[in-house]
Amino acid sequence: MKLLRVLFVALMVMMTPGASAQTVYNSNGSSCGKIESNGTVRNSSGSSIGKIDSDGTVRNGNGSSIGKIDRDGTIRNGNGSSIGKVESNGTVRNGNGSSIGKIESDGTVRNGNGSSIGKVQGVPKEWAAAYFFFFFKNK
Repeated sequence: MKLLRVLFVALMVMMTPGASAQTVYNSNGSSCGKIESNGTVRNSSGSSIGKIDSDGTVRNGNGSSIGKIDRDGTIRNGNGSSIGKVESNGTVRNGNGSSIGKIESDGTVRNGNGSSIGKVQGVPKEWAAAYFFFFFKNK
């Protein structure tokens, strides 16, 4: 009985969103990277291209701080200036407050015209925005 409980708990941990790497898909539905539960961001080859620390610090592939995600969804560059924000409804705004996209509840990422530019599930909306709009997409 104890072994059964241990197996059940292990299975639940493995199935919990964010417990493992979440695949990032481009607009064609092809894998273009991964975001791991510890915040490590990988490209399609599996190489680390950055990390989002638990305090919101965004790091490049060399580990240098290149920005920050505040608790209120504000995205800051390496100098601390606001370059965007992710609102609670998923709307992504640039530093001027203009809508540049949206992260939908199913993980679909849309640009400012409403076209799908990718998808990632099981990660915070701010991480998805950091990937697609601010720090990692073209790395």
